[in-house]
Amino acid sequence: MPRVLLTIVLPLLLPTVLYLLWVTTLRPARRDGATLWRALPWLWLAGAGVALLAIVLFVVTVHFGARQEGVYVPPRWENGHIVPGHIEPKSGK
Repeated sequence: MPRVLLTIVLPLLLPTVLYLLWVTTLRPARRDGATLWRALPWLWLAGAGVALLAIVLFVVTVHFGARQEGVYVPPRWENGHIVPGHIEPKSGK
C-alpha cells in the first residue's frame, strides 16, 4: 500500500496540491474568501500529474533492481506448504 501511494497517488496529486497551496497563500482572496474553482487550470494540472507519474514509473521500473540471469520458478504447493517463487541460476555449460 505505501508503494502504491508513493509511486502512483503522490505523483498524480502533487502538482494540484502545490498549485492549490500557491493559490491560497500568494493570490489575493476574493471578498468572501473563496477560491474560484472554475478558474483553476485543471487540464494543465492533470497533465502535469500524468507526466510526473510517467517519470516516476519509468525511473522505478528501469533503474531499480538488479537483473538476474536464470529461470523463474513460480510459487507451488509442496508437502502441505507453499514454496515461494524464485529464480534458479542457469546451469553452466
